[in-house]
Amino acid sequence: MKFSVVIPAHNEEGCIEGTLRSLVAELDRRRRDFEIVVVADHCTDSTEDLMDKISSNDPRIRWIRNGKAPGFGMAVRAGLDSYSGDAVAIFMADASDSPSDLCSYFEEIEKGAEAVFGSRFIKGSRVVDYPFHKLFLNRFVNLLIRSLFRHGLNDTTNAFKCYRREVIDGCRPFLSPHFNLTVEIPLKAYIRGYRFKVLPISWENRKTGLSKLKIREMGSRYFFIIIYCLLEKYMVGKDYRRI
Repeated sequence: MKFSVVIPAHNEEGCIEGTLRSLVAELDRRRRDFEIVVVADHCTDSTEDLMDKISSNDPRIRWIRNGKAPGFGMAVRAGLDSYSGDAVAIFMADASDSPSDLCSYFEEIEKGAEAVFGSRFIKGSRVVDYPFHKLFLNRFVNLLIRSLFRHGLNDTTNAFKCYRREVIDGCRPFLSPHFNLTVEIPLKAYIRGYRFKVLPISWENRKTGLSKLKIREMGSRYFFIIIYCLLEKYMVGKDYRRI
């Protein structure tokens, strides 16, 4: 089984090389068949130059440009249009996610899960240096989502997830151009009846660069996609649910 890893990257010159190095080392140690697709999202630093160098030394790593409007969601969507594996994971460029957890995702996919969602807030998880104001808002939004959808997941907003190809194809079309895509895909997967596994994961705050998540800009976008998915669930869910 071939696995793909999509990494959106906007001005990540300070960490992308280290992230890829640790990721490849762990995937090689686990003897995985993989590709890594880095999506340069309208970078104005040396990220693209670094990717030219890195990809020329390892054919399993390639990079593309987000040719549409800038935004995390648009970059991820570009990667989801380009990957070639049987399953795909979304991984953060800032090294906040764990390569070991990624391999655990792949193991669950091989066991039969159609999607794997990591949670930073269940027994066995580990969180390092999460800014308090973001943590407070994270817990509020995730509690709201869990109350509305009753899906048993307490970290829906976490971007680090893995899906079989048929799940990605079955959840199209995607609407979200920004970080709200991290909510749209798992909620659609749940509504449309795909089986998912939840695992405890580790998360560490970035050590270089700036966070791309701007809370003031994202509030209305998150709530839009939550309401959109809620309407799908209760009004037309049967039309989209797989047989």
